[in-house]
Amino acid sequence: MDAFVSLLGAAVILTVLRDLFHTLWHPTRRGGVSRVVMTLMWRAARLFPAHRRVAGLAGPLAMVTVVGLWAMAIVLGWALVYVPHMPEEFTFSRGLEPTEHADLLDSVYFSLVTVGTLGFGDIAPTSTWLRIVAPLEALIGFALLTATVSWVLEIYPALTRRRALALRLATLRRATPTREQMHSTLGAVLLENLAADLSRVRIDFSQYPESYYFHDGEHADLALAALVGYAAELARDGRASDRADVRLAAAVLTDTLEELATTLDQRFLHTGGTPAEVFAAFARDHDRTPHGA
Repeated sequence: MDAFVSLLGAAVILTVLRDLFHTLWHPTRRGGVSRVVMTLMWRAARLFPAHRRVAGLAGPLAMVTVVGLWAMAIVLGWALVYVPHMPEEFTFSRGLEPTEHADLLDSVYFSLVTVGTLGFGDIAPTSTWLRIVAPLEALIGFALLTATVSWVLEIYPALTRRRALALRLATLRRATPTREQMHSTLGAVLLENLAADLSRVRIDFSQYPESYYFHDGEHADLALAALVGYAAELARDGRASDRADVRLAAAVLTDTLEELATTLDQRFLHTGGTPAEVFAAFARDHDRTPHGA
């Protein structure tokens, strides 16, 4: 039974490490816990009357929740590894009676102290293998802290790129460029730049899928979900140009938009529809009115 409890603890630890790896470092970025928590909190935020304001908290709160779940699971997993060996393979400071401090609560306490890299206090391992294993938990705790900081530093630049593209589309729409201006060398360059920016956003949705669950706030000019349809409109207009460079740039932009729609649909929306239908679902999911609606 003792061996089973320790193996159960080791299985919990390995499961958390696997999820952390798939969330932060694996090319597919398909961590199970983060995906489930992000989706549930995003859907739950839409149930509130003031759901747009609540949705703004969904992404940050979900990240905090995921990190908290990782930390709690690691602490509990290591506690399960330790508890079968208490008190025989641990030493206790003066004033503590070993027979009174050999339950799961004390194992959790020791695990918390260790994962927090606080050093051994009134309880310390004595057997050789535990003296090797316990510092390993401290290393995992330090790695978790480092990974959390890295995760935050990765997500927010992706949000900045998405919102910057939305602001650029909003500014361009307000400028109302003429057909002559768009069907020129300047128009071709503009379409090429939009395609490049959309490609970066598509990669962000693939590499940092958690960024999808961050609301863009009340300002409509920062919401790509509402403005991506305008980029599709520019691409359609450019494909009808009599200039080869504009038609080529428009074709690249159209292909980029289709790839973005595929990424959004496969990872988040699951509509199975056309790019226009996917973008409309994208806007609805972010509580926005799509361009042209």
